[in-house]
Amino acid sequence: MHNLSMPSPKTPPPIYQLKVTLIGIEPPIWRRIQVPSTILLRSLHDVIQIAVGWTDSHSHEFEDDGKSQDDPKLDNFDETKVSVGAVLKTVGDSVIYLYDFGDNWRHRVMLSKILLTDETSAMPTCIGGERRCPPEDVGGVNGYDELMEAIFDPDPRKSYEEFRSWTGDRYHPDEFDLKIVNDQISRMGRQIRHSDEVA
Repeated sequence: MHNLSMPSPKTPPPIYQLKVTLIGIEPPIWRRIQVPSTILLRSLHDVIQIAVGWTDSHSHEFEDDGKSQDDPKLDNFDETKVSVGAVLKTVGDSVIYLYDFGDNWRHRVMLSKILLTDETSAMPTCIGGERRCPPEDVGGVNGYDELMEAIFDPDPRKSYEEFRSWTGDRYHPDEFDLKIVNDQISRMGRQIRHSDEVA
């Protein structure tokens, strides 16, 4: 009699805990997200857009910031085929996520923890963050600084009508709602792609 063994279940991928910090802004604007290590960088882009609060209205790219692994090189790859686990391999590794080549919003995406799948959900989720991201097209870090000046410490020698007419009373820089972010991420559903789904 043959000993029939069941195929072993596929080992779930580890969960990566990433800290995404917008570079050049003080106090810092940051998000802490958890994603499967197999998530493609194209889907990580989608998660970052929602978690940070951008509207995905501009081009983006991932860049090597000198702290990540060199394989694959980030100046020559297809983010629809490369997973975050292929780029960030060790706690402390990081890449730069650049959004909007005009405003030049640079985010450091750092691998802060590697977790077993049964410790947390395998679906992307945001577990923390502080402060609202800048408005789209505000003019980069310098434009954001001017906006903060217009809101909190207006210089009587300057006119801030452009900022005021643009944002009105709708922009509150300390605002961040974790539940809204995760509701939006959960609605992504099947749009999230993983490296094991690529033929």
